[in-house]
Amino acid sequence: MGLTDIRTIVGQVDGERIRRGLYALAADPLPRRTLNFTRPGHARSTLDEADDWIAARLAEAGLEVERRPYPVQAYSCDRTKPLHHWYAAPEPGAPTYTAHNLIAEVRGSELPGEVIVLVAHKDSQSWIDCPGALDNAVGTVCLTEMARLLAPAGLRRTVRFLFCNEEHTPWTSAHAANEWRERGDDLVAVFNVDSLGGKSEADRRAGRAPCATLYTVDEGLPLAQLMERMNRDLGIGLEHRIVRREFANDDDGSFVKAGYGAAVAVIGSFPYADEEYHMPGDTPDRVDITNVRMAAQAILACVLDLAS
Repeated sequence: MGLTDIRTIVGQVDGERIRRGLYALAADPLPRRTLNFTRPGHARSTLDEADDWIAARLAEAGLEVERRPYPVQAYSCDRTKPLHHWYAAPEPGAPTYTAHNLIAEVRGSELPGEVIVLVAHKDSQSWIDCPGALDNAVGTVCLTEMARLLAPAGLRRTVRFLFCNEEHTPWTSAHAANEWRERGDDLVAVFNVDSLGGKSEADRRAGRAPCATLYTVDEGLPLAQLMERMNRDLGIGLEHRIVRREFANDDDGSFVKAGYGAAVAVIGSFPYADEEYHMPGDTPDRVDITNVRMAAQAILACVLDLAS
């Protein structure tokens, strides 16, 4: 697949679909996505209902969804800690819930055993009433949008979507990474999609579109460089940075720790500068949909390049 074909497909990333999904998962009907909150009159938690929304979008793309269950707990809240970092270990005797990883694949036609992973955590903060629009409804919705466009694309390699849980404990991306390592899956690239478009108020006022690709070990650098090249060659317009982290972190870090070094996180600003990070003000109305769409286009272009 050449650059012209990639340009055509990434041009179909639909900002309005992203906006509608964002509001559905972080405003109405779901004000947030946690296992320890159930809407009045409903039998299931808002995270379980979010799982249903995701599965429905993947089914619309023609993909089958596997739900893998794991026991988790909600974090407790410690407001004596620094702002944005009020999460704390669960209280003794705190209830245990069942969280699910949602997994779907677009099967490759020629190299199906070589797998590109797109991962996003779908839950919002379990220790505070936070809509989690930027963290990480945007990543969740962008993955469903990429699935819609990748399903009919005729890929040589397999693309696997993982919707996991990071705002409850323990993180379920670690389960996926370790299970896939144990069975010998060949993961050639991992893209963690989290908080796209998150930025400072100064960047918002100036109309900037920051995007940072973070890698941890040398194997991740070519993926970060591919993001840089696709942003440039397609004229997407992100203010893109490549950053090497000091240690494995976030959901891509789960894969690095499992031995998959070709893993990156794609986020907004770095250091992360959103003033409502992990706070009740992380609402959909603050999200720069254009910035989010641009970042999704760059990630999708990388996947198309690698998978074809």
